[in-house]
Amino acid sequence: MCGRYSLFTDEENQEILRIVNAINARFPGNTMKTGEVFPTNAAPILSSDGNEIIPRLSIWGFPRFGAKGVIINARSETADERPMFKKSLHSRRCAVPTTGFYEWSKDKTKYRFNLPHEKVLYLAGLYNEFEGENKFVILTTEANRSMTDVHSRMPVILPRFMVEDWVLSDDFALSYVHGNMPALEREAVTNLS
Repeated sequence: MCGRYSLFTDEENQEILRIVNAINARFPGNTMKTGEVFPTNAAPILSSDGNEIIPRLSIWGFPRFGAKGVIINARSETADERPMFKKSLHSRRCAVPTTGFYEWSKDKTKYRFNLPHEKVLYLAGLYNEFEGENKFVILTTEANRSMTDVHSRMPVILPRFMVEDWVLSDDFALSYVHGNMPALEREAVTNLS
């Protein structure tokens, strides 16, 4: 499960700054959220514009038809079978740039997870348009050993060198969602911002 993630724009994180600055240049005065990102916030995604990957502004969460709230995650194991996600899995994949994602343990300790020695963590996502708004969900999978003591699910992680293949290659994407995820490192978060 992935219910919140971070998007910190520190000066030392040039990769995230380039993405945020590109969106701000295209959409001045936008409502993009940085810091701790919550469902229904507008945030950057990387998606295809033909053969090129570009940053876009998107809202986190597909609408729940006939119910309140939004759907923020899609199970990778069943996304190809679910009408809400199937077409997006085949033609509207995105990478969600983050500086980590959050999960809470049973004792309510908040952890932020990252790839070891990396400042940016890309999550596999799907997007679609609903009533003229671009929206995305994050794909999840069964948690690996680096996370199972905190939660049974985790986002599908995209190492930086796989982002282009994920977004542009159907064959790669359909096989990758069923693969093993890389090990993550975690840190307890003491502030609740």
